[in-house]
Amino acid sequence: MDVRATASDARRRLIDSLYVEAMLLADEARAYFNDDSQGDRAALDPMTRVVLSCESLKITTRLMHVIAWLLTQKAVDAGEIAAELADDPLRALATAPVTEDDVLATMPAGTSALIRGSIDLYRRAERIERSRSDPPAASPARAMFERLAMQL
Repeated sequence: MDVRATASDARRRLIDSLYVEAMLLADEARAYFNDDSQGDRAALDPMTRVVLSCESLKITTRLMHVIAWLLTQKAVDAGEIAAELADDPLRALATAPVTEDDVLATMPAGTSALIRGSIDLYRRAERIERSRSDPPAASPARAMFERLAMQL
């Protein structure tokens, strides 16, 4: 069995599932901010409403960064763009805006769930992006196997 083909297939499935999740979360955010958040927003003081608006932009920004990066990965996997072009800094996963914990605590439950979901999604994409350039972590099992092999 070809290990590279298996790893490539697993990566492709991971990218595809992350893409579906990103699109679902984007649709959930759209629905929430278009309709569902109106009741939550009305109960907030004016300054907190401004903060909620800023946080909604941060959610959208995180999601769009992830979706753009995922589309690049899908294009590389499909052979639509060369793998070397994916290494261009313009195609890298852009830095996400930060949401402070104290701000998160003041947000309505729906907004808070979307913030957490977008941060989690971004962090998973970030780990995949990092894994492209960082060597895999040393396996304790492999290290033990290598020590045993050297003793034989």
